[in-house]
Amino acid sequence: MYVPLLSDNKSNNDSKFALSPLNSSNSLLDPDKKAIAYTSKQPQNQKSTEKTEIFYDEEKAMDKIAQTMYNVKDSADVCGDSLSPSFSMGVDKIKKGYTDFKRRGVKIRFITEITKANIPYCKELMQFVELRHMADVKGNMAISETEYVATAKLEEEAKPVTQTIYSNVKAIIEQHKHFFDNLWINAISAEQRIREIEEGVEPIKTEIIKNEEEISKRIIELVKDSDELRIYSTTGGMQLTYNNFFNAYKDISKKHKIGEHKGIRWVTSIYSKKDIELVSIFLDEGINIRHVKSIPFSSFVLSDKLLNFTMEKMEEGRMVTNLVSSNDTLYLDHYDTIFKELWKTGIDAKSRIEDIEEGRYINIDLIPNPKESIKFVSELNKSAKKEILILLSSKNGFLRSEKNGQFDLLNQLASNGIKVKVLTPSKFTNDDKTAKQIESKYHFIEFRNLEFSLEMIIGITIVDREKSMIFEIKDDTKDNFRYTLGLSIYIEGKSAALSYTSIFESLWKQTELYKQLKEAFVKLQTQEKMQKEFINTAAHELRTPIQPILGLAQIIKSKTKDKEQTELLDVVIKNTKKLKKLAEDILEVSRIESDSLNLNKEIFDLDDLISDIVKEFEDKIDNKKKIKFEGYNTTNKIPNLIFGDKNRISQVIYNLISNSIKFISKEGTIVIDIEIKNNSDKEIVIVRVKDTGIGIDHEIFPNLFKKFITKSFQGTGLGLYISKNIIEAHGGNIWAENNKAEKGATFYFSLPLKIV
Repeated sequence: MYVPLLSDNKSNNDSKFALSPLNSSNSLLDPDKKAIAYTSKQPQNQKSTEKTEIFYDEEKAMDKIAQTMYNVKDSADVCGDSLSPSFSMGVDKIKKGYTDFKRRGVKIRFITEITKANIPYCKELMQFVELRHMADVKGNMAISETEYVATAKLEEEAKPVTQTIYSNVKAIIEQHKHFFDNLWINAISAEQRIREIEEGVEPIKTEIIKNEEEISKRIIELVKDSDELRIYSTTGGMQLTYNNFFNAYKDISKKHKIGEHKGIRWVTSIYSKKDIELVSIFLDEGINIRHVKSIPFSSFVLSDKLLNFTMEKMEEGRMVTNLVSSNDTLYLDHYDTIFKELWKTGIDAKSRIEDIEEGRYINIDLIPNPKESIKFVSELNKSAKKEILILLSSKNGFLRSEKNGQFDLLNQLASNGIKVKVLTPSKFTNDDKTAKQIESKYHFIEFRNLEFSLEMIIGITIVDREKSMIFEIKDDTKDNFRYTLGLSIYIEGKSAALSYTSIFESLWKQTELYKQLKEAFVKLQTQEKMQKEFINTAAHELRTPIQPILGLAQIIKSKTKDKEQTELLDVVIKNTKKLKKLAEDILEVSRIESDSLNLNKEIFDLDDLISDIVKEFEDKIDNKKKIKFEGYNTTNKIPNLIFGDKNRISQVIYNLISNSIKFISKEGTIVIDIEIKNNSDKEIVIVRVKDTGIGIDHEIFPNLFKKFITKSFQGTGLGLYISKNIIEAHGGNIWAENNKAEKGATFYFSLPLKIV
């Protein structure tokens, strides 16, 4: 606290002071003059002479102080710095004055800064005065009822003063009296302060400091007087420390290494190469540092005794202009709790530096304002050095980007060597000329469109595979980005960017694959069409000569009596029938694949149909095989009426029985039965054909009902394919299994049951 030595005489409204030397030959600048007195121009009715004097001579100054003390009648007030107690009790002439005060019953109020060094003098002084303590008192003054004396500075070891200001001007006395009263109210008792010092208890004190010199002093004092240091600041605060106070921190680190200090822990945010260089200097001194995401608004330094706090970020290491300093335990405990939580969640600085250098770190910022995110992504794109990848949300996102000028900037960047790829996950129709016209305007950008929509509600921008932005699409129908975008997320970090890049490249490659597949599909369609046309034509052309050949061979056989010729004609007839069956099957497959398989439906008895087919097989079965049919006799049963194409269902049953016969080598059994079941509120009939043949080969089982699937030299592999399509055309199903407990296989098919 600073105490003024001179007051402005203009504060007295009763007189106008014009300070002038009593003797024009004297000068304040003349070092040989012992004292200079000033008088004021007095009103005519004022009797006494008011004056203000300055004494430079030690003897005269001390005499004036002694005379002033002697002139005190009832009370006086004294305010002095930490040396004033030793001056008051150590200078004989002054001490005698206080002894005289006590003898005469004069009341003295005394304010000083009580320190550990001046306690003995203060205790002695308390015998004569009412003593109070106030920190940082500067200068010395005393005020009585009629006089004021002051000196700017006292010397160590209770030396006499060398210069003194004296005044009996009423206005000056009243002003300093008022000033002292304010100080007295805020001062604390000497007993309390002495007790605090002797018991090692510091008074609770919270101050706002704005003087740069004092701020530096407080920072140094906190560091030097600490047993432990905890710091939370920007790297700007770290730069400030390095520029101005680093030696003090190095001294603390040395003490820590030899066990005389608990060390320094520092929480900051590390992002750039410059940050790494600065942090590494502190790490090399043994200071423990951890990284947190960001230092939002404040920085503090906390010791075991004091707290220094500022709201300033200290960018580029600039000195703070405001500092809050406190030893209040409430503040200390509060900031200690904050620091502990920050330290617990922070990342070790060495790991953080390693992550940054190897590209493994991630920084995430949320940008809720669409206007800010538009500006941010524009700057982000401008920062690109190699590549920009953009995944738009939809076809509307593509059109919106063109309308809002985004492609103009990207095309300019691409013309300067930046690779720019834009992917739109939405199919453009072949007659959509708008997209093609837009793409043709921007020659340096690579555009691709997925032939399907991802139904995305986000857009993604990836820059140099290190930074990425994700945009929430709030309303995709709007033309302006400001009304389209919601929340945006900026992510800085290679791992996240590479993840999004992987998704982008996967979709980008899909466009290539889709294009290749589309070309291959068109080619296959052309080839398949040609193949179908050829097969259909070939089947018709085959069937045309087959019937005459078969008819003529049968006629010739009926007329010839030569046994050898008859056998030869049997071979011709048998193979012609096979060729006829093949041609019919090929034509059937052509009908199925061209969706022209027509069903001539009627109501018929499925039992009778099966019986007729079995009898037909029994009559013409090869004599070399002994095959027994079971389960087909439906005499006295209720008819199982089916509404369907009798000839087609007959074709299915015929194919299944033919297969069973084909895979029974010499002898065996074929069981055919029918079962009625309720399925989803409707009745179905299930036909089962079970044989004791060699069973279904496990290699062809998964593709059993596909075209040309066979391991037999006796068939084409079309029968089951045709059967499957016939049954499914009737709304039924067909399936097969190998018999578990015995050899052979079982085929099933189901059909809706028509009850009349």
